[in-house]
Amino acid sequence: MKNKKALYITQAAMVAAIYVVLTYIVNMTGLANGVVQIRLSEALCILPAFMPAAVPGLFIGCLISNLICGAVIWDVIFGSLATLIGAVITYLLRKKPKWLLPVPAILSNTIVIPILLTYAYGVEDAIWFSAITVFLGEFISCGILGMLLYHSLNSPHIRKIFTDQK
Repeated sequence: MKNKKALYITQAAMVAAIYVVLTYIVNMTGLANGVVQIRLSEALCILPAFMPAAVPGLFIGCLISNLICGAVIWDVIFGSLATLIGAVITYLLRKKPKWLLPVPAILSNTIVIPILLTYAYGVEDAIWFSAITVFLGEFISCGILGMLLYHSLNSPHIRKIFTDQK
């Protein structure tokens, strides 16, 4: 029992750490935040299909990333919640057709982030433009890179590592 709990905590911590590192690196290019953003770390939103520990890991990773990248408090809270919502729904869809897996993260961020950009950051008259750019960034990160990650991790040998199956 203790080993399963330790494995869960370790997996969640690793997902969070990788998310933070990827976001920090992308933040140096100016693409982690703002109207045009492509967070490579969002490709990790596919991981709940492999392991439930990815759900809190993604949430904590996004929360820490938003804090260290200088996001306003509303973005820290609601941007992280958007990632959490996407991760939870991805976990719930893990047995559905695989092309559905990146959809929750794409949609939750496409809905929440433009609102944050408009009201928390004061980006004026651009909510629809923000929705389009956030959608495109999430599509690249989750839809393309996330699915590449999914197919890379879906081999039987790699899958065993994530699911602890014998």
